[in-house]
Amino acid sequence: MNEPTGRIFGELPAALVDEFLSRAGELSNKLINDFHQLRKQYDQWRNDLQASKILGSDAEVAHPNIPTTCGIDGAYAVERLLASDLVAAAAVAVEGLTPPSETRHWPEPRHRAWVQSETHHSDTGTVLRALMIGYELQLAVEAPHQIVMLDGSLTTPLIYFNQALNKSRETGHLQTTGQFIDQILTFLEAYRTVLTSPRSDRSWTGLPKYTTRREVGQYLQWSSPQDDRSLLSFLLKPGEYTNPIALQQLAEPWHLNLAPLTAQALSDAELIHNDIVAALNDIRVVYYRPSPWLPALRIEMAQSIATNRNRLAELLWGLRHQCLTATVLEPYPLYMADRMVKHLAMVIPTLRQVTSQQMAEAYQGDINDVFIGLHSYRTESGF
Repeated sequence: MNEPTGRIFGELPAALVDEFLSRAGELSNKLINDFHQLRKQYDQWRNDLQASKILGSDAEVAHPNIPTTCGIDGAYAVERLLASDLVAAAAVAVEGLTPPSETRHWPEPRHRAWVQSETHHSDTGTVLRALMIGYELQLAVEAPHQIVMLDGSLTTPLIYFNQALNKSRETGHLQTTGQFIDQILTFLEAYRTVLTSPRSDRSWTGLPKYTTRREVGQYLQWSSPQDDRSLLSFLLKPGEYTNPIALQQLAEPWHLNLAPLTAQALSDAELIHNDIVAALNDIRVVYYRPSPWLPALRIEMAQSIATNRNRLAELLWGLRHQCLTATVLEPYPLYMADRMVKHLAMVIPTLRQVTSQQMAEAYQGDINDVFIGLHSYRTESGF
């Protein structure tokens, strides 16, 4: 939760606060200059978009029935205690605004959670983050909705999984690592499904808020180093989108270190890994601005969606239906899922307090051991 306005600077030295505030004018002037420099090129860039024939309008695509949607997000937290680490990871799914004709109900639970105490290790968060995103993918493939939105890039799971697998030997004594390794095949199968979207009645998509990629800028040879999303938020008119374009690839090929897996799991994992790499090379990107009050949405999707005009139209209209209010700057279900998971880090201290009270009642030794051992000095979290 945000600090009350009167306490924002309460713990900082007055001189440091004064220095920060004194630089606000300088910062404002620099940003204004940057805006003016970009604005001078807007007309030329807009002409480039129109001449390249990559612009489309949602008014020109088919108007399907409003699809059902859901948004999925996750969070993790590591509470660094004196004697151990208290770790937690969770993924939640939130249904979108329901179409008027929809009568089906998605039963509970719509979440995955992991809570555990671990011995101290600097890489616990790396494995926990991969477990979190695996849970997100599991929820995504279980969701019965026509449009399933993931908060983030479709490339992120591979990166997180690879980082965790690289650390799995060093962290093999952690229960979190055991949980991750035990479920890695399930996670990879879910990831393959999300990347390929093989079912015609279901589409999975990634919507990263922050991105540095420049597929459109590179295609049109724009000199500005600004990322596509920031520029297209000003260049696209409401209702406009860019036609699907290939995902900007990394300098190194996509890779997943499967060596830590058992021989039994390795053969299955290698087949899935090959499918995942092929699907990542075929990912397509669309930028869409559903309304005047929204920045452009970066939409990453499988090639099977991008090449099917009916599925692409359903995706665009599904997103448009979830962006109906100016107070929310992203699709409604992703906004709600994001709000929920951001509270995870704030729940951990309460969990620690309840745990310490129960331990104090049952512990047979010196009660000071409990309170000293569970003393917290840092919380690490991520989304």
